[in-house]
Amino acid sequence: MPAFPDPHPNIPPVTTAHVLVVEDEPKIAGLLSDYLHRDHYTVSLLDSGQPVMDRLRAAPPNLILLDIMLPDMDGMRLCREIRQISTVPIIMLTARIEEADRLRGFELGADDYVCKPFSPREVMARVRALLRRAGQESIPSTMSTGDTRGLYLEPTCHRAVFNGRELTLTPVEFRLLQQLHGHPNTVLSRESLLDSLYDDHRVVTARTVDSHIKNLRRKLQVAAPGHRLIQAVYGVGYRFKPPQAG
Repeated sequence: MPAFPDPHPNIPPVTTAHVLVVEDEPKIAGLLSDYLHRDHYTVSLLDSGQPVMDRLRAAPPNLILLDIMLPDMDGMRLCREIRQISTVPIIMLTARIEEADRLRGFELGADDYVCKPFSPREVMARVRALLRRAGQESIPSTMSTGDTRGLYLEPTCHRAVFNGRELTLTPVEFRLLQQLHGHPNTVLSRESLLDSLYDDHRVVTARTVDSHIKNLRRKLQVAAPGHRLIQAVYGVGYRFKPPQAG
């Protein structure tokens, strides 16, 4: 089973920014890659610093996640070399927590600094924020049919608009709506919906979905009274019914 089930398995993923991960620890590199792919970023992985400059010239990324402790060279030195030819945003990844190290990284041109061990979700938040500030992250709609349904989702910036009104959703509610929206007129079981709700795979009951559905329905009703987009199918789960279907 994949670490992160694709909420839209029948729909080609939307490619946004290209992130280059330079990290020699396979578990960390794999974890970052999983999270980046889940948000539909294009990901390149390098486990050493030597190929970075050639890769940068051949296929410039939109952002670099750069480990300081590389096996073949110092990440600080590599950051300085990158800055001689590129302004690509750089987030340093390191176990060094001393203030002097962080300040040196910033002086050499790093844009942000994350200390190990880190929360992958925090890294993703920093990636999104840095790309937005750099104006390099495209904002994909979830589907080309989003506007015809009256529901528009922007996963990279956690934005949902229904009937011309922006919804205030929790992260779990947004993922739930994204999963349902991606499978119109299809009954999804509570178990399959649970798989998409929590990044940390916490143990929760199927009834947890019911509580989130209740809150989600209430918010959708406020935006468009009379529309019942999410229908319960007794004993099975829930189905998303696009507005134009009635």
